[in-house]
Amino acid sequence: MTARVPAVGVIGTGAVGQTVSGAVVASGLCDRLLVASRTVEQAAALADDLGDMRAALGSPVRPAATEAGELRECDAVVVAVRARFTNTRTSDVRMGGAQANAPVIRSLAEQLVGYPGTVLVVTNPVDLLTRLWAEVSGSQRVFGIGSGLDSVRYRLTLARLLDVPVGAVAGHVIGEHGEAAVVCASSTTVNGHPVPVPLQQVRDELKVRPGRINAGMGRTRCGPAGVVASTLRLACGVEDGATELSAPYGKTWLGIPVHFTEGQPLPSLPPLDAAEARQLEAASTKLRAAYLAVRGVPLQPLPGRNGP
Repeated sequence: MTARVPAVGVIGTGAVGQTVSGAVVASGLCDRLLVASRTVEQAAALADDLGDMRAALGSPVRPAATEAGELRECDAVVVAVRARFTNTRTSDVRMGGAQANAPVIRSLAEQLVGYPGTVLVVTNPVDLLTRLWAEVSGSQRVFGIGSGLDSVRYRLTLARLLDVPVGAVAGHVIGEHGEAAVVCASSTTVNGHPVPVPLQQVRDELKVRPGRINAGMGRTRCGPAGVVASTLRLACGVEDGATELSAPYGKTWLGIPVHFTEGQPLPSLPPLDAAEARQLEAASTKLRAAYLAVRGVPLQPLPGRNGP
């Protein structure tokens, strides 16, 4: 592929940041890949490793180390940082990183206030931290990749259960990248035709799949990297298409399909039945409350619930 994007930045050199960076080099998406991390040594080490990959593949992407504040020249920046903390939660696991990761995201967003390019946030809880980055930085093109990964897993799972090719399945998972995810079974099709979706089997697999991957290899990395790489092609205008991203919806940010035409985004809610609409509202309520906690705002009682 001919490189069409001058530069992409990646912040974070952990498992996900490394895999995202490798996917960008392998894709040949850009002329330069600028890598930033906690220390210059970490970023330089990854840039050297990626340089070896570039030479082996004959990729046009030239990796280099930099600092986060120097990424303004990039067409897109991927945020894959993670604070050092131990997640002890057994439910709502992704929310376990909220208080630890929020200060890191806030600090980085302050360094890139007014950044005009596309920001893709990978750090969990992704719906909350995507909104935090957008509000702190004032940037207009900020998205989170969580629901895109959920939707990929959904289509893969349904294809296996129905014994059809993955490419034949069209369907979305929206709402929270977490336990309040909404499977849009009512609008799911196979080869353009509605199908009965074995919802319980699907939900069971979507719930246990991340934990199974984490238990086996320490952290999910390839799936998120694949979603980031495909989203970069859309957001940078390399190709048109749609994917599910955390974006503004109503009074919060949550996963929703976003259509890109020549790099311009258009969020579009899929058709929902009554049960799915209620689930989406519940996800929105949950994320609004959780975001207030992340921003340090005391929670107020909801009308009709333990208060006026």
